[in-house]
Amino acid sequence: MQEQYVDKNMPALISDLQKLIQQPSVSAKNLGLEECARLVVRIMEQSGIKAEILRLGRDVPPVVYGEAKSKKKPQKTILFYNHYDVQPEEPLELWHDEPFGGTIRGNKIYGRGSADDKGELITRIKAVEAFIKTTGDVPCNIKFLVEGEEEIGSVHVEAYLKRYQKRLSCDGVIWEFGYVDEKNRPIISLGMKGLLYVELSVLESIRDAHSSLAVLIENPAWRLIEALKTLRDKNGLILIKDWYREVDKFTKEELDVISLEKFDEKSFKKEYGIKRLVGNKKGIDIQKAIVGDPTCNIAGFSSGWEGPGAKTVLPSKALVKIDFRLVPKMDPLKQLSRLKMHLKDNGFGDIKVQLIHGEAASRTKTSDPFVKIVKKAADESFGTSITSISSSGTGPMYSFSKVLKAPCISIGSTYVYARIHSPNEFARIDLLKKTTKCMCKIIEKFSA
Repeated sequence: MQEQYVDKNMPALISDLQKLIQQPSVSAKNLGLEECARLVVRIMEQSGIKAEILRLGRDVPPVVYGEAKSKKKPQKTILFYNHYDVQPEEPLELWHDEPFGGTIRGNKIYGRGSADDKGELITRIKAVEAFIKTTGDVPCNIKFLVEGEEEIGSVHVEAYLKRYQKRLSCDGVIWEFGYVDEKNRPIISLGMKGLLYVELSVLESIRDAHSSLAVLIENPAWRLIEALKTLRDKNGLILIKDWYREVDKFTKEELDVISLEKFDEKSFKKEYGIKRLVGNKKGIDIQKAIVGDPTCNIAGFSSGWEGPGAKTVLPSKALVKIDFRLVPKMDPLKQLSRLKMHLKDNGFGDIKVQLIHGEAASRTKTSDPFVKIVKKAADESFGTSITSISSSGTGPMYSFSKVLKAPCISIGSTYVYARIHSPNEFARIDLLKKTTKCMCKIIEKFSA
């Protein structure tokens, strides 16, 4: 019954997604967040979901809370976590369509947020709508938490969870996204990596100088480069003392799950135009790295003249942005302390280290009953699915697990090469439909 409703009402789903895309909501610029939160409330209410805006303070982006209570007893509660904010649209010149246009071409909807995360959000809302419109009820209690700061590190989400803990209590959380691979198989992720994001900077002189003075004045860019070379080797192994100290080896159950995951190395290389993987990884080592290896990545480097053409300048300062992906039991603050000690011990104590963001990793056990429920629903909806120990990305899953004490699982509609965070981001309409039906099955099976 619900599946037929989804088929019949796909035009309305697409229209509502276009409305969401057409409302800019860039958290990095504090652009359109209030307006988008109110739009989400309207769409939920039109779907039969009771919705309201929750606040922490005037300068904190609002959270949208949605709820549909079941008339049946006993009742279980499922929580859908999503976000309405999106990444900045730049660089504009690389877009084929308006970044906030919601243009449809064939099987794709283009626009910032089409996949991450407005496309995912609309599949959850429309799945709940399918039950309400066809039966006048929902099989279990359903709650929504839709935040507006995910793209800048979910700065206040834990504070929201703590303040509204009783209202947000649940028995399981469906996370805000999920990838679908090249063979149209949804990837069910049981965790997320953590993150330590820092800026390293050097101020060498009071102003830029003529580059001929490089024989007398140290170049801060070289200073940072020398320091960066001590952080990791060419195969990606992080060289900071005790960096891996708390990391556990995979359990036998986790290795069994990993061994079933397949990675299309050829397609991956073609998509990104690369010829080799870091460390020339092969086979199961690729999957083990994706779900369980910490990383040290240079996200940005800034120093000196960055415009077109030549300018013979010796810069006075240099800055590098680094993100470290973390795995369970790695404490971001403890890892930050180890980074600072490493720099000091290697003669780089003059380099300033600024913490930008820290997030612990989280992982749901493979044996949790919630995993079987989601897996069965995904297999029925898509034909087959893949279970992954963890996503390679980061989100505030640890905060949800800690405060709500509920298992969190990622599953969704985002095609693995949907260009999220990049120009020409898109969502596939066929996957939006399948995922909406999958959410219906998850709700139904969870209630049982």
